Amino acid sequence: MVYSYDDINPDDYIRSKSQAKREMTALQELGEKLVELNDNQLAQIPIEPKLMEAILETRKMVHREARRRHLQYIGKLMRTTDHGAIQQAYDQLQTKSDRYIHRQHQVERYRDLLIGGDNQALQEFIQLHPGVDVQHLRQLIRVAQKEAAENKPPASARKLFRYIREQMEAHDH
Repeated sequence: MVYSYDDINPDDYIRSKSQAKREMTALQELGEKLVELNDNQLAQIPIEPKLMEAILETRKMVHREARRRHLQYIGKLMRTTDHGAIQQAYDQLQTKSDRYIHRQHQVERYRDLLIGGDNQALQEFIQLHPGVDVQHLRQLIRVAQKEAAENKPPASARKLFRYIREQMEAHDH
């Protein structure tokens, strides 16, 4: 019997040793990322109890070799779980974290520009956030500028930061 290329089903191929190792390493790396998450973040990921126990044990380990072996064990446990759902939940957490970091940078940028006396940034902020109390904002800016000029601790700069963040969050909702 003669086979043509059309008769060959790619699913019939046996996974190469290299491919199996790459997949194992990827699962182990995902497990390592899970170990680094805090408890609140970890609670948002669909993890089976045995895997959760292994993750929590790994956090306690300080000896490098023991930790490495335990991460391999986590990778082995992950082969039997729905690692696609775990990866998806982890990616969503990262996206949320990235958005939060981006927002913090925006707030810092506005705060620094406003304290620096950038009137264009002030007008832009007021225009983008119509509910802002302009008088209160200007007062926070003046006090923060005075603190900066006198090399005092930045208490008012922190208040300004919080106020800017609140206005941005209120505008998003």
